[in-house]
Order: sequence, then structure tokens, then C-alpha cells
Amino acid sequence: MTDKRYTKSTLPEKICAACGRPFAWRKKWARDWDEVKTCSERCKGDLRRKS
Repeated sequence: MTDKRYTKSTLPEKICAACGRPFAWRKKWARDWDEVKTCSERCKGDLRRKS
């Protein structure tokens, strides 16, 4: 039986476009991981205010 659990070190990461901090993959982003640019709703709002 194969264990499909992930540890934090094996999850893919991206750098937040607003704050520059790294953030890891989340299950709720599974379908949209390619489109995710920010780590949180707050950063998403900050990014919109900057432009």
C-alpha cells in the first residue's frame, strides 16, 4: 500500500507576487495552482491596489 501523504518539504512552492514570501501548495488550490499568484486574500487585495 502506497502512502500518498505529503510532507511540507515535498509540496510545490511559489513566491507571492505581492509580499515576496514563499507559500506552499494547498489542496483547495489543486485545480487552479497554475493561476494562483498570491499567498492570501490580503495580498491579492494589496496587489490590486498597487496597479
